[in-house]
Order: sequence, then structure tokens, then C-alpha cells
Amino acid sequence: MARTVKDAALENRTARQRLAVQKEPHWKMLDTGLALGYRRNQRCGSWLVRRWDDESRRYRKHQLPGQADDVQDADGEAVLSFSHAQTKARQWWQDEQRRAMGHEPAHRGAYLVSDAVRDYLAARERRGSKGVVRDRQQAETHILPSLGDADIRKLTARRLRAWHEGLTKEARRLRTGKGATSRNVLPLPEAGDTEAWRARRSTANRILTILKAALNHARHEGHVTGDDAWAAVKPFRAVDAAKLVYLTAEEAARLVNACPPDFRELVRGALLTGCRYGELATATVGDFNRDAGTVLVRESKGGKPRHVTLTDEGFAVFEALCAGRPSGDRVFLRADGKPWGKSHQQRPLKDALGRAGIDKAANFHALRHTHATLLAMAGTPMAVIAEQLGHADTRMTEKHYAHFAPSFVSETIRRNMPTLGIGGGSNVTPLSVRKVQGAGR
Repeated sequence: MARTVKDAALENRTARQRLAVQKEPHWKMLDTGLALGYRRNQRCGSWLVRRWDDESRRYRKHQLPGQADDVQDADGEAVLSFSHAQTKARQWWQDEQRRAMGHEPAHRGAYLVSDAVRDYLAARERRGSKGVVRDRQQAETHILPSLGDADIRKLTARRLRAWHEGLTKEARRLRTGKGATSRNVLPLPEAGDTEAWRARRSTANRILTILKAALNHARHEGHVTGDDAWAAVKPFRAVDAAKLVYLTAEEAARLVNACPPDFRELVRGALLTGCRYGELATATVGDFNRDAGTVLVRESKGGKPRHVTLTDEGFAVFEALCAGRPSGDRVFLRADGKPWGKSHQQRPLKDALGRAGIDKAANFHALRHTHATLLAMAGTPMAVIAEQLGHADTRMTEKHYAHFAPSFVSETIRRNMPTLGIGGGSNVTPLSVRKVQGAGR
């Protein structure tokens, strides 16, 4: 903490009353280039601060809020003593330095987890980051109720570990209709349901990531000096290996045929482009480039636009949907002519899967997985699939789809491993094979 400077002419009101009334303040140096000034008037004086600015080659001046304690006793806010004014002057210049570096002014007093989350999400909104709405909902549901009032300088690894573990034991909430006064919850999974507990730990890790990002942002902004508390809290291991759900080519065809006409076009678009639901729902006729055979995705998840390549089949679908329509129209519309909105895809997809006899827990994102998986099975390089899906690099692509691709290892093993004669046999002939044999008679 900077020492308090002494000055017999400014320290008390009696001494200041002997100073001349003048336009130029009476200055006292506090530090190199930083000075505190007192300007006396007929009734009550005021405090000013000035600092030499090397860039502009001149002094920068600022009048401190409040007044000097010439008439009233100092309270540190509205009425400032000489000592209070020195503290305010140094704070002002620290804030000016932070602004020059692109940071927010330093937070005075306790800086809470709720402050850190608020400032972090606001910074992401300014940058145009995706997923802010979802992360804010997660924070309001899982972080702020338990940790929002905690001073981040007093957080401990023990408390954060207990909170992280507790996330796995929270009752799962179901969606409720508008105006509902209570939330429906599901009971905890059975102890032996390993997949359900894996999913819960995976969700807890994602929420921990949001909290750590907010706290790291607070550290970067200078609200706290270290990250020992949250750096020591590690995510649950081996919980992100969820089974990837995709459809075979035959199942994809059955699904398309089972969809109502308006939803069928949306499903076709997903299967033939690998685009996310939101990307398709907001696609316009002008995004379809007939000459290049591509569809422009203006806002990818990563924030960058990308051009999705269409196969001949995909080109035919978009050509039919876009022909003769204004460039600003949405490509995919509901039967009532309105755009597809948030969550409009869930119920019709579930119904179509049932009609198609597809017993898989597939959501709309599984259609994106299907597109990428079928490309991988056909030997498409991971870099090409990553480009098509809009991944920043091949790491995510390889994590999900590399094991589907033909490889030197798998081909070599199948070619060289001798037959041991222990595979057994079966008298059951697959239905599809019997049909093919009967058709040839």
C-alpha cells in the first residue's frame, strides 16, 4: 500500500483556510508524475488529481467526486480528508491505466463469484461469442445459487470440490410449460446405471468449465492475483466418451420417408450437409450458391462462417427448395409458412423415428453425426470432414469419427490374422438375405 504523504498546508482545514483563493490548485506530489491538488473557493474547497501522460506529453487532470472536509467532517465518500483524497487519486490513476490496457476498472471491496460470472459473460457477449445464453442459464441454475455470494479471494479448493461433486447428485429438472409454478424433477439414477452417472459427471464437468473460465477472467482482469483454489479442482476423468449415435444409410432413408413433408426437407438438409439445426433453420435462399454447389453458413458455432459442399443429391434438394424464391427467404419453412424455431425439431423427429421403426436414442444432432460418419466410412480424410463440419482443426473430428474410417491397422489385421475355426455358425439366415435369394429364383 502506498504511504500517505504529509503536507502541513493541506492536512487540515485550518491550514487550508490560510491558502489563497486562486484558479490554479495548490499541488502536492504523491508519486513520480502524480500530484494531488486542492482548489480553495469562498466556502468549501475541492480535490483534484493530475498525472503526466507520456503519450500526449501533457498533464491529465480529474476532479475527485465529493468535497474537501473544510466545513463537514470527512466520511471518505462525499467529504474527503487529505488522506482520503490521496487514496482516491491513486485509485483513479490505476483505473485509467487499466482502461488504457483494455481492462475494466478495478472492483472496490469484495469481488463475488456472481460478479465474476457477470463480467465474464458480458465480455463474451462483446466479443460475439456463441453459447452465452446457454452458459448463463447453466450458471444461474447450478453456480450462482451455491457460490454466487462467495468472495473469490476466499474460495477454497475444498469448497469447490464439494460443489463439483454435489452437481452429480442434483435432481434432474424437466422442462415445464409457461406459467408453471413448480419444477418437475426426476429421481437419481440407480447405483448400477453407469451410463446415467457418466452423463451426470460429464455435465458437472461442463459446468465446472464455465466457473473456471469466469474465475480465470477475473484473475486476468486483476480482481484476484492467483488461481490456486480452482486450479486444484480437477474434472471427473473418462466421462466424456458418450456413445455416438448415427443412422445407417438404410435407416436414414426410412427416417426421411417417415417425416411429414415440411420436416422431411429439414431432415434431408441435415443428412446431406452435416449442418446443425440452428444453421439450417436460419439458412436463406441467398446462402445457396448454384455455381459453386455450396451452402454458406453465416454463423457457425465457432463464430466463423463456412461454406458447406453439396453432393449431387444435396444440390438437387437445395435447387428444388430455392428455385424462383427471393434470396432473403428462409430455405426451410414449416407447413404454416413460418420459420423453424427453437426446439421445434424435437417432437417431430421423435415421432418420425417411431414410425420408421428406428430404436435409437437419436436427436437432431445425430443427423450431423450420420453425415460425418458415412463420410468417414467411405474413406474421406479427417481434414476434409473437419472442414465440412466447421471444426477448427481435426482433433474433435478424429475423436468422434476416426475409428469409423478404413485404416492401415484394421486392414492389416483382417488380412493377416489366420482363421482359427472357432467362430461357430448359425442356422439363422438374415431376412434381407433370404429376400435377395428368393428374388433370384
